[in-house]
Amino acid sequence: MPLEQLPLSLKPGTIQNDVAALLAESEKRCDAFFDAGLDRRYPRYLPSNPENVFFAICALQESGLLRGNVFCEWGSGFGIATCIASLLGFDAIGIELELGLVELSTQLADDLEIPAEFLCTSYLPEGYEEVDGIGGKDLLPPQATTSGGAKIDITPIYDGLDPDEVDLFFVYPWPGQEEFMMDLFDAVASEDAILLIHHADRSTTAYRRSEDE
Repeated sequence: MPLEQLPLSLKPGTIQNDVAALLAESEKRCDAFFDAGLDRRYPRYLPSNPENVFFAICALQESGLLRGNVFCEWGSGFGIATCIASLLGFDAIGIELELGLVELSTQLADDLEIPAEFLCTSYLPEGYEEVDGIGGKDLLPPQATTSGGAKIDITPIYDGLDPDEVDLFFVYPWPGQEEFMMDLFDAVASEDAILLIHHADRSTTAYRRSEDE
């Protein structure tokens, strides 16, 4: 299905108290994380700009474009975006491969009594692969048939989460990985789901998975 880029106008303003408390606490814990040198253990963890993420999610809520309130963060790290989404009323789930980061994000949510869930798994569903391509990474989906031509069920699934049920995906990709994440979204999301991408320059873009032309 084609991806439709959505207009997204961020209107910075007052941040609600519970989100402000989350941002203050997460900043302290992130500072302690880097001061302890744990970024060397988890070199792929890089925090986004949480204020911009908050305003972007709010903008999507106000736009009326969201079909529902199930949120999934790919590569959730400290879980800040997932917790923000939960405080904004979403059923929020973060997906993170590193167990240590899952434990940190779960502790943050528990300490602040935020009902967010974190799955220790890859954002690539079983059978999907990330391969080197020309100019970046390519998504290799699973084969739909065996060598003998028999059909194989390749419905994407995470442990405890059906991506078909997710209404809003969020990701903060490494530079140059944006197209790959859009391909993954196109492969696993259902019609009218939305992908919110936070970029290294602190801008955000949003895409909707539209009906086949």
